[in-house]
Amino acid sequence: MAVIAMTREMATLGKDVAAGVADRLGLAVVHHELVEHDIAERAGLRESEVHRFLEGEATLLERWKIDRQRLSRYTAEEILELAVKGNVLIRGWGATYLLRLVPHVICVRICAPMAFREQVLMRRLGIENAALARREIGRNDAAHNVTMQRIFGVNWLDATLYAIVLNTERVPVEDCVQQIVALTRSPAFQETARSRGALMDELVLCRVRAVLDQHFGSGIETLGGIEPTVSEGKVMLTGATTDRNTITEAVRLTRAVKGVKAVDNRIAHVTMRAT
Repeated sequence: MAVIAMTREMATLGKDVAAGVADRLGLAVVHHELVEHDIAERAGLRESEVHRFLEGEATLLERWKIDRQRLSRYTAEEILELAVKGNVLIRGWGATYLLRLVPHVICVRICAPMAFREQVLMRRLGIENAALARREIGRNDAAHNVTMQRIFGVNWLDATLYAIVLNTERVPVEDCVQQIVALTRSPAFQETARSRGALMDELVLCRVRAVLDQHFGSGIETLGGIEPTVSEGKVMLTGATTDRNTITEAVRLTRAVKGVKAVDNRIAHVTMRAT
């Protein structure tokens, strides 16, 4: 089942490339409305707040209100669940970064020089003001960069995040489609038991972190925090705490997470000495 993660850059014709690939391979294209709706439900926020934050348009009050780390986890969980289902093309929301280490996922960047993008946007909007088009593209790029830095701490312009980078000024849309479709047939990007296991482990890790964060929040009485790691569905919990009940509860919560096969508890109980 093909899984493609693609950047969402304004006026690069990426939308046309995505549509062509999806049509050729019979993939569902994930639009922002679905992702933002589900993230908002997970985070207990209004959909409009999530949209503005992810688009870099949140007000100062909204940025203060939203827990970036928690929103990052909810976003990651949503993207990973979509990828696990397969037969999907996900545009934007850090999907290329989140899925870059999964062997069978093809991460794609569609880009183009500013002058080309100006012309595309001017045609799309029916305007003749190149300076206006440039400002809108620049604003959109800057907002996207801020969001990626805030949520994932990553530079989305880094070419090493992608399996393939295509410049639509030089490579026509149809040729871009053919290049991506060809990669889906390459042995390097075939789903295997190991690659699917790696994807599931990422999803389980995300779920465990979300559950622990939701339950304990910042009030957890730890010395080094509780950190889960996942391998083949087996979760190892490490860290240290002064509260035995915290250890018991962390193990109980982790065992109840969907996809967890076993829990290896290595959280140390530390006794604080009076001074």
